[in-house]
Amino acid sequence: MKTRRMLFGGMAIGILIATAAAHADSWPTRPIRVISPFAAGSASDSTGRVVVDQMSQLLGQGIVVEPRPGAGGTLGFAEVARSDPNGYTLVTSSSSMGTEVVLHKRLPYDPLRDLIHVALFGITPNVLVASKQSGFKTLADLVATAKAKPGALTFASAGIGSTSHMAAERFRLAARIDVRHIPFREGGLTEVMAGRIDFYFIPLAAAASALASGNVAALVVSTTKRSRLLPDVPTVVEAGYLDAESRLWVGLSAPGENTA
Repeated sequence: MKTRRMLFGGMAIGILIATAAAHADSWPTRPIRVISPFAAGSASDSTGRVVVDQMSQLLGQGIVVEPRPGAGGTLGFAEVARSDPNGYTLVTSSSSMGTEVVLHKRLPYDPLRDLIHVALFGITPNVLVASKQSGFKTLADLVATAKAKPGALTFASAGIGSTSHMAAERFRLAARIDVRHIPFREGGLTEVMAGRIDFYFIPLAAAASALASGNVAALVVSTTKRSRLLPDVPTVVEAGYLDAESRLWVGLSAPGENTA
């Protein structure tokens, strides 16, 4: 399934490239700007940069990735939604677009009206990582501590309304625990590694380096099936939390045609 989704993203990019080739006299004749609405090292930023680099090579034109993190991705999405729909300003979109519509009464953009969604790059699970200082070996350890000490444990996110925030909230509600949310503009993985934050429900792609180095412990993945990259880490379903399943999708979007 994951391979099929990644192929879908590749096919969509291929269609974009083919269309560009058919109109080589008009696009692209200058560098393209891709806004990254989340911090460097985040899953959407890392995935976007990999695909954008390949796009640049295929198009034979420079593509500049500009970070615009903040407000759970809203700042970057809104900037692109306001841009001219000329093909020279794009954005790495993600699941956060869907949560923002629910969380905010008013957004500075409409994700369906003001943006055209060009391609799906892929879908990745979230993984709950805990600081080594916490001593948690299993998810049951974390839940037991949270219930014994309501409000004492903290969890990081990439901002209010971000995918990492929503994944943790789904787990919190499913486990019926009282934990404190600490949002970060640049992501909170380093704070977890340092032991200042207890855990982080982070996209697997963004946690890969920290997991490989052993700086954090993976307690659970947020999908119904185990990840092939973490075969020894149980799922939220195996742990008994059926309502805690979550995933992150990453793609590419452009300003809508009706953008003023």
